[in-house]
Amino acid sequence: MAGVAGALTLSGLTTAGEAQAGTRRRTGRPAMRGMWLATVANRDWPSKAGLTADQQRAELLAHLDAAAERRLNTVVLQVRPTADALWPSPYEPWAQYLTGVQGKDPGWDPLGTAVEEAHARGLELHAWFNPYRIANHTDPNRLVPTHPARVHPEWVVPYGGKLYYNPGLPEVRGFVQDAILDAVSRYAIDAVHWDDYFYPYPVAGQVFADDEAYARYGAGFPDRAAWRRDNTDLLVRETAERIKEIRPAVRFGISPFGVWRNAATDPLGSDTTAGVQTYDDLHADTRKWVREGWIDYIVPQIYWHIGFAAADYAKLLPWWHDVVRGTGVDLFIGEALYKAGDPAQPAAWQDPAELSRHLTLAKDYPGVRGHCFFSAKEVTVDRIGAMARAVADHYPTRVRTRR
Repeated sequence: MAGVAGALTLSGLTTAGEAQAGTRRRTGRPAMRGMWLATVANRDWPSKAGLTADQQRAELLAHLDAAAERRLNTVVLQVRPTADALWPSPYEPWAQYLTGVQGKDPGWDPLGTAVEEAHARGLELHAWFNPYRIANHTDPNRLVPTHPARVHPEWVVPYGGKLYYNPGLPEVRGFVQDAILDAVSRYAIDAVHWDDYFYPYPVAGQVFADDEAYARYGAGFPDRAAWRRDNTDLLVRETAERIKEIRPAVRFGISPFGVWRNAATDPLGSDTTAGVQTYDDLHADTRKWVREGWIDYIVPQIYWHIGFAAADYAKLLPWWHDVVRGTGVDLFIGEALYKAGDPAQPAAWQDPAELSRHLTLAKDYPGVRGHCFFSAKEVTVDRIGAMARAVADHYPTRVRTRR
């Protein structure tokens, strides 16, 4: 497989029961060694829209093989990128990233295949859903006529050049849960996974137009921001409850932007000066979700290098370690593999050892239960050998999550 070091074969395979000391928690669950497999805009897979079913399948299996060869044990596959589906959903149309035409049946079941083939390789398959993003444009007429966003235009808010469902509407939150839980009920996925998109990232000079919903449902809250945070809390808590009702063994994990709040904003915040704070800007109280135990794991996207002034990896990692302490929520760290070797990134990211240093630092914090790398394309291509270096230094054998 192009770009995957030939020396990293399936030899030296161990099961969770044979894992080295320090790679398991008391429950026997091995540490996560994960990668995100993004489908939005054909970022990782399929390589382009319109491939045949056989070509799509071959590319998917190649990514799963790459994960196994890199001695990873988890693949986080994006199956609902823009209010659409990579399985035959009764709620939403087929994703356009498969055939190039939204709603067109690709002739196979990508999610079903991914679950089966990942498990055959000893990999967990975490199904990654984006709750509110509808489209990366603002023209509803480009959606298929049966799209829920066209059937219910009152659910839709254009903002920042994109279309979003309005998180302030109870019927939207219910629909989003129904769409996601359809996959939970039908497939043996190992986890439901969300990333950092809740309310959209702020766009200068634009307003998220939810006045009507706020007027209808915002009574009793001190301000709009508190109401919006409660809307996001409701989505998280209700989804967690419904997952456990359907399949108690399925885990629920969220991968937020790496900064909850800066310490200058809140004494409980991190020693950072980031321009975005999830609590204030995305209306996502990620710390609360951990402390309340609503989620099973959290994967903060600590996408900065050690020593970065505004958001130092070496400061954020221990901050998140303190957040999960005593909660029973697993902490995995989101790693910016995509920055390694990118000439637009700072000098630290031109050093193949930067990523390995992150994993070395994490060993000093026993609450860190693993890492997840963004994303699959870079796991394979590995521009400067940063992934190969991390694997050689930290993953001497495979550690299966599934027997």
